[in-house]
Amino acid sequence: MLADLRGVVPERQLLTDPSELDTYACDGLAAYRVRPALVVLADSADQVAATVTACARRGVPFVARGSGTGLSGGALPHAEGVLLVTSRLRTLHEVRPQDQRAVVDPGVINLQVSKAANPHGYYFAPDPSSQQICSIGGNVAENSGGAHCLKYGFTSNHVLSLDVVTPQGEQVTLGTEAPDAPGYDLVGAFVGSEGTLGVATRATVRLTRLPQEVRTVLAGFASTDQAGAATSAIIAAGIVPAAIEIMDALAIEAAEKAVSCGYPAGAGAVLVVELDGSALEVEHEYARVEQICREAGTFEFRMATDAAERAEIWKGRKSAFAAVGRISPDYIVQDGVVPRTALPEVLRRMGEISAERGVRVANVFHAGDGNLHPLVLFDASEEGATERAEEVSGMILDLCIEHGGSITGEHGVGADKARYMPRMFTDDDLDTMQLVRCAFDPEGLANPGKVYPTPRLCGERPRVVQGAHPLTADGVEVF
Repeated sequence: MLADLRGVVPERQLLTDPSELDTYACDGLAAYRVRPALVVLADSADQVAATVTACARRGVPFVARGSGTGLSGGALPHAEGVLLVTSRLRTLHEVRPQDQRAVVDPGVINLQVSKAANPHGYYFAPDPSSQQICSIGGNVAENSGGAHCLKYGFTSNHVLSLDVVTPQGEQVTLGTEAPDAPGYDLVGAFVGSEGTLGVATRATVRLTRLPQEVRTVLAGFASTDQAGAATSAIIAAGIVPAAIEIMDALAIEAAEKAVSCGYPAGAGAVLVVELDGSALEVEHEYARVEQICREAGTFEFRMATDAAERAEIWKGRKSAFAAVGRISPDYIVQDGVVPRTALPEVLRRMGEISAERGVRVANVFHAGDGNLHPLVLFDASEEGATERAEEVSGMILDLCIEHGGSITGEHGVGADKARYMPRMFTDDDLDTMQLVRCAFDPEGLANPGKVYPTPRLCGERPRVVQGAHPLTADGVEVF
């Protein structure tokens, strides 16, 4: 591989020293670590294509990585493969306000797109909590969301076309800059495929008009039940805020220790609601939200009076994942989803599980769409603590499935949750999904071992037992 690549990638961009390789051994899910055999720091689409072509020629697996902020082990390297880093592809090619479009490389930082579009009156709506450091390529791979996905949707709602390097090394374009390309939605298939269908090298994304008015409010409640009831009532009233977020007492404690965000003292939960739109619409919705929160039992209700106060309210919420390091040496971030109406019951049961297993759980979640982010706290130096935390984490996912939800809302499956996929899907479901993967990557070289619970192989054919009808399920084995 090194001999193949030295002619197309500068030597300084090929890392083989163990100490350098260890830098890339994990993504944001640091509990899983694998040292890659080789790291390639590509700085052009041609270098990406050359690397993938060399991998395809020699049957070497490869994993694409952006900023490495993912929380599901999606960018976990392969011990005998190449880690292809795209963070150097960071050109923001153009911002076209007249078309509400921007064309960006995969290494461009999420927040950079909004900063470039703001002077024209636009911004990029998907805003993961890591938006100051996460890259567009990673957002595309994981179909990232963020606090404002309730109203504006996930990354998939904002990507029009992609330049992609296929697992064979071919450079192709999926989709068009037009609003709706004919034929199968290959962009939709690629976004959220977690690096299993190829590597994105450029994206044309949709920009959203900056709202005329934005109001961010913070409401303190005695319990998550009250905050959850207020959330349901707001949605039931026909209001679709840009964001509705809830943090429980343990998450508030961590945020206060980390960033001194000034949330209401003694709150069992805080509700952050952001309203945006026309000034008249926001004024009406604000009055209704205040009324609903007071009826639900808020003991403190405040509105940010300027951009600085709005940032202060969001600082506590957006720092939550890192902040729990102030109250626990180790933690697992989960990402389950439940229907909004199931939130009170699910949160109560999570509290019971936490007490029964002796494992603390801090809750931060996108309440508007039922996307939970339980932070399971533990100390890995204590015997059996890691195993108990893993058990609680799995029980939370089972609880989400039991209530009609999902094992992930925006963090992806990656290496962390592949073993839970059979709890949501049948073998037939998983095999059907695998057919899509095999159509793109028949050799199984692109991010192998991720998303699916077993290394199902491509190119297989059903074996028909003698005497059985070939067009029926009787006697047919898929192996």
